[in-house]
Amino acid sequence: MGSSVAWTRSTRHTAGMPDPLALLKASHPEPGGAVTLAMALLAVGAGHSAWGVLGVAAAIGATQLSVGWVNDWLDADRDRVTGRTDKPVASGAVSRRTVGIAGLVASLAAPLLGLPFGPAATVCITLITVFALLYDWPLKSTPLSVVPYLVAFGLMPAFVVIALPGHPWPPAWLVAAGALLGGGAHFANVLPDLDDDAATGVVGLPHRLGATGSQLAAGALLLAATLTLVLGPPGPPSWPGLSAAGAAVVVLPCGWYAARRANGRRVAMFRAVIVVALIDVVLLVLSGPVT
Repeated sequence: MGSSVAWTRSTRHTAGMPDPLALLKASHPEPGGAVTLAMALLAVGAGHSAWGVLGVAAAIGATQLSVGWVNDWLDADRDRVTGRTDKPVASGAVSRRTVGIAGLVASLAAPLLGLPFGPAATVCITLITVFALLYDWPLKSTPLSVVPYLVAFGLMPAFVVIALPGHPWPPAWLVAAGALLGGGAHFANVLPDLDDDAATGVVGLPHRLGATGSQLAAGALLLAATLTLVLGPPGPPSWPGLSAAGAAVVVLPCGWYAARRANGRRVAMFRAVIVVALIDVVLLVLSGPVT
C-alpha cells in the first residue's frame, strides 16, 4: 500500500503533474495557516458576517500562499546547497517552475479577493502582498529585513476593520500591536536558522544583531505588543489582559535565563518568545470592539 502511494506520487511528478501535498508544503502552511486563522477569528470578533469572515480568510490566505511560494522559488538553489531535504523544491518533490507559477497566481489573487470589500480594503490587501514579497526580495538580506513584517502585520488587522460595512478606520493601537507582533515574529522566526542563513549569504537585521541581540529584540517587541493590546483598547485594562501581560513579563526572562544555562542554546528563548507570541495573538483576537 505504502509503496503504491509512493509510486503514484513519483509517477505524477515525473509526468509533469505537481504533487498537491508537496506544493502545499512549499507554501509554509504552518505559519501561513496560523496568520490566516488569527485574522479570521479577528474578523469574527470585529462583527463580520459569515461571508465576510470567509472573504477575509481567503484574501489573507492568498497573501500567505504568495509569500511562502515565492520564498521557496527564490531560495531553491540555496536550499539545495544547505541540504534542506524538508523543502519540496530542494528535494525534487515539486518543480521550481510550478512553485513560481503558484506564487504568481496567489500574488495576483490577493488584490482581486479584496475587491468585494471596497477600494480602501483592496489597496490595503495589495500593500500587504507587496510588502510581504519585498521581504522575499530584496529586503531579506538587508538591515531593513524587519520593515516588511512591521508594515504587513500592521496592515492585516487594519484590513479586517476596513473591510467591515461602512469601511471604518482602524484604531491606531490595533495597527501598532499588529506591527509590533510582526516585528517580534521576524526575529523569533529567524532564531533557529541564523547559522544556516549566514552560511549561504542571508544577512538580514537579525543576523547583524546576532543571537543575543535577536532574542532581546524579539522579546522587547512582543512584550510591547502585549502591553499595547492590554492598554490600547478604550476603558480600563481587563483582568485577563493584565494576567497575560504578567505572564509575558515572567516567561521572557525565564526563557533568556534557561538559554544562558544551556550554554547559549537558543531553543529555550525561542520557545519563550513563541509562547508570548501566542499570548499576543489571543489578546489580538479577544481585543474587543475595534471600531
